Amino acid sequence: MRLYLASTSPARLSVLRGAGIEPICFSPEVDEDAAVAAREAELGRSLSAPEFTEYLGRLKAEDVVRRHGHEIDGLVLGGDSMFLLDGEILGKPHEPEVALARAKHHRGRTGVLHSGHWLIDCTGGEVRGAAGSVDTAEVELSADLTDEELAAYVATGEPLELAGGFAIDGLAGAFIERIEGAPSCVIGLSLPALRRLVIELGHSYPALWNR
Repeated sequence: MRLYLASTSPARLSVLRGAGIEPICFSPEVDEDAAVAAREAELGRSLSAPEFTEYLGRLKAEDVVRRHGHEIDGLVLGGDSMFLLDGEILGKPHEPEVALARAKHHRGRTGVLHSGHWLIDCTGGEVRGAAGSVDTAEVELSADLTDEELAAYVATGEPLELAGGFAIDGLAGAFIERIEGAPSCVIGLSLPALRRLVIELGHSYPALWNR
């Protein structure tokens, strides 16, 4: 059975490949800011971090099904991630000075990563069902990291386009003191959550293995 990934994220692709799944990737076309604003206006309140990630994952998966449904026979996965420290959302830092300030603030402390998923069953070429899930993991950055180490990490450019400003599967792996939850969740796609969704939709998870 084929998995279609509604994302071009190298990290999500790497997680799936490491788990024996070679997905077919499509780039979703979703105006995230406008979609979230509309949803919050509809609800009359702000979305929580878990709601935010699952909702965007759903929009991405549905967009791919809408635009590429004629090419799809399998399961379509959309996802989104959000990192919070002290309740503050930390997106992609983009700028080195922002990344360094965040790393210093995170040092010796624990942040929370929410990873939202939406899986649409398109086996046989038609929509048969859908299910969503949010997984959460806690990430503690080592307290003994020096300013020099953090500056050297930021200088590599790796954290600039990563939510939270670090990659546990990259150069920052040595800086992570503790993870509570699925490691794959921190990278951006929770494999345990994916397995549960596949089963919920009536399929066998090992059927996705194709590498």
